[in-house]
This record gives sequence, C-alpha cells and structure tokens, in this order.
Amino acid sequence: MSKDTHVDVPHNTVGATGESGRVEAEGARAGESSGGAMAVLRTSAGRNLGLVVALVVICVVGTVTAGERFADVDNVLTILKLASVIGVVSIGMTFVITGGGIDLSVGAIVALSSVWCTTLATQTMAEDTHWIVMVLAALAVGAGCGLVNGVLIAYGNIVSFIATLAMLASARGLAELMSDRKTQIVRIESFKDFFGAEVLGIPVLVIIFAVVAAAGWVLLNRTTFGRRTLAVGGNPEAARLAGINVKQHTVMLYVLVGVCCGIAAIMLISRTTTGSSTHGNLYELDAIAAVVIGGTLLSGGRGTIVGTVFGVLIFTTLGNVFTLNNQDTSTQAVAKGLIIVVAVLLQQRLASRSNTA
Repeated sequence: MSKDTHVDVPHNTVGATGESGRVEAEGARAGESSGGAMAVLRTSAGRNLGLVVALVVICVVGTVTAGERFADVDNVLTILKLASVIGVVSIGMTFVITGGGIDLSVGAIVALSSVWCTTLATQTMAEDTHWIVMVLAALAVGAGCGLVNGVLIAYGNIVSFIATLAMLASARGLAELMSDRKTQIVRIESFKDFFGAEVLGIPVLVIIFAVVAAAGWVLLNRTTFGRRTLAVGGNPEAARLAGINVKQHTVMLYVLVGVCCGIAAIMLISRTTTGSSTHGNLYELDAIAAVVIGGTLLSGGRGTIVGTVFGVLIFTTLGNVFTLNNQDTSTQAVAKGLIIVVAVLLQQRLASRSNTA
C-alpha cells in the first residue's frame, strides 16, 4: 500500500516567491508602459506633440509675464515675420543635415545676397526693367555659393564643416568689400510695396515662409529627391551601391540651401529696406538650433520639416518673451544653448533606445 508523500514548504519561502513574482510583474508592466511612452516619443507625431506642448508653455509664460503686450495681434505678427526669415534658411538647413552634412555659411550667404541685389547697378537695372531683377540676383548669388560649397565637399572631398567655414569667411568678406561696410538703401518702391504688403491680414513674408515650408515638406516626404536625401544621410555607401549618385546629390543639397538663403535675403531686405554685410549674423547657429530642436538628426538619415517649423517658432517666441521682459541678449543666448543641449541629449537617448529595442 503506497503512501502519499508530502513536502512541507516554509511559509516564508512561499511568501518570498510570491513577492518576487509580484515585483517582477509590476516591473514588466512598468517597463512596457515606459517602453510604450518612449516608442510614442520616437514617432514623428510624438515629437511634434512635444514641440507643440513646449510652444504652448512658452506662450503661457509670455502671456503671464508680459500680458497684453505679448498677446497683442501686432506682436504675434511680429513674431511670425521674424520667424519667417530664419525659417526659410532652416528649411534648407534641414535638407543638408538630413543628407549628412552641415552648412555654417548660411548667414554669410544671406549677407552677400542682400548686398549684391541692392548695389547701385542692380537697383538701376531694376528701375529700368522690373524689381524681379533684384530677386533673381539674390537667388543666383545664393545658388552660386551653394554650388561652390557642394563641389568642394562632394568632389574636393573637403569636410563640410571646413568647406562651409571657409565660405562663411569668404562670403562675409566679399559682402564687406562690395558694400564698403556701408548700409545700402533700397530705392525701388514697387519692391518694398510688394513684399511689405498683406493678404487677408497676413504679411507676404509669412506667406512666403508657409509656401517654402510646404514645398520643402512635399520635396522631402513625397519625392524621389527626398528619399535619396534620407538614404544618403543614413548610409552614403549603401546609397551609392543602390545606384544613387551621392556626389551629385550632395551638390544639389547645398545648392538648395543656397537658394533658400537667397529667398531669406530678399525677405530680410524687404523687412529692413536695406542691404548690409551685417545681415544674417549668427543665422547658421539659429538655423541649426531650430533643426535640431525640431527632431532632425545631426548625424543624418532623418529629417522633419514640420519639426523645423515648430523649432523656429519656439526660438522666435522665446526670444520675443525675453525681449518683452527686458532680458538682455546674453540671457537669451544662455537659454538657447541649454535648450540645444537638452534636445541633443534627448535625441541620443531616443536613438539608443531605438537601437536596443
């Protein structure tokens, strides 16, 4: 006759096992929740939502600290007009950084374009024909500078940082020589009337920015050019093996940002009614900051036009809040630097989570 065997398990062991299982289950649920939140942040919608929240917070702070001065319609239009000029440059910078490069010369190209298209010779030609001559001159100068950058980088095998740094010095110096370091006044009234006008209460400058942003979004997300830009920025060698002419595409990217600088120069001239070698000062830093804040990877391979637009609005609105509260430019620079560092750290964190997922 067999006897049933019975093993006594200590109550404390059972309790420990149950407690351990409960902790592990809660840890797994927390990990899943955290992983889900990080997964959302890695999506374009999640990143844009974060930018919207940041912009709203800045607007709330501006309303609380500056009151009606910040919420006034004229102040909002001022913010949009200020954002429009650097915004157009940032759209071009988005393409270059997405393609794995960088352009430190955008501010100097804006200055050179503004000086070139406001010279006495150019304005005289515009008076004899049409103010569109000034626009074409600015676009040609911007595209030409971008072409030089692209050729040096793609075919001269010069690092983009060095090539564009050289262009920064050269373009700024040439602008100073052409203008003799003097401010050139725009005398073409039809030019000022056109770009200073409003359509349904919206300044033409803001409309130009919106058109450039929309065109940039379509170009990056709905065309072969955009897909090739992502491929080149992600892995140039793989893109080359896939049949993409990487060198030619790189040149086109720098020509594109040069054209954007030409457009920005026209917008800046219309806002200030002057052409000057000091125009576009530190635009390269502002553009890179807006692009990074927007979610475009500095290492290339991922870019977002919508994020860049929000990045520009965030920085411009933040600067406006500081100005209304009588904060000096040094404080603004410190705040901008901190925001850039936080954005890059967040990018690295999200990228590492994505690689280990």
